[in-house]
Amino acid sequence: MSGLKRGARAAMRSGRRDNETMDLLRPKTRDDKPAMRWFPVYAGLRDAIVSHRLAPGTKLPEDELASIYSVSRAVIRAALQALSHDRLARLEPNRGAFVAQPTKQEAREVFEARALIEPKVAALAADVAKPAEIAQLRLHLEKEHEALHAGRDSDAIMLSAKFHVGIAEIAGHSILTGFVKDLLSRSSLIIALYWRRRDTTCESHAHHALVDAIEKHDAENASDLMRSHLIDLLSGLDLSLGEKKPESLSDILR
Repeated sequence: MSGLKRGARAAMRSGRRDNETMDLLRPKTRDDKPAMRWFPVYAGLRDAIVSHRLAPGTKLPEDELASIYSVSRAVIRAALQALSHDRLARLEPNRGAFVAQPTKQEAREVFEARALIEPKVAALAADVAKPAEIAQLRLHLEKEHEALHAGRDSDAIMLSAKFHVGIAEIAGHSILTGFVKDLLSRSSLIIALYWRRRDTTCESHAHHALVDAIEKHDAENASDLMRSHLIDLLSGLDLSLGEKKPESLSDILR
């Protein structure tokens, strides 16, 4: 079984588990037949990319994906277009589709943008958070904690991203929430390339402190904690390292 097929099947299993928590990175689609056909492919590949089962630079052949998901190549092309729109994949004329591979400059810019946007989002969430929303965040943190201690780093990274989106959803600002979702998709790929400190990826104490501040409606503290947390995340990335060489499917199969 190829690495691509293993990644896709593992992503589908992970997707079922994540549905029990805040599946907030998944965009809402209209209930029409075309979307129903390509969306499961898009969701499976997206989860495999965000959870690092498919490495940056991996080629995504239409024919192999069509075989894995038992759909037509037209459906695969629609899913790849959606991934490209989300900047999770790049489409190259006469070469095909590849998992996106962010540069060191983009890595810095993404975390700079997060540091500008997410402290404001945390403050907004602190102003309006309801008890039920706080309870949902704490339940989410339990699952994140379980993933970390079980050594399921990919799941922990995805859960961490969903925690940040969850705060944005509570804030109730649709434009900022859209920005946060986009930046978090990029962040996961950046961590896949440059992550060097496991403790900074999903710091449990930082997330718990954020929830405490939001529950107390302490907007200023929530903003400061979010900013500090993002600075710690950036410090865990080694941007001085050279780019990782993309693995081909033949390399993965050896």
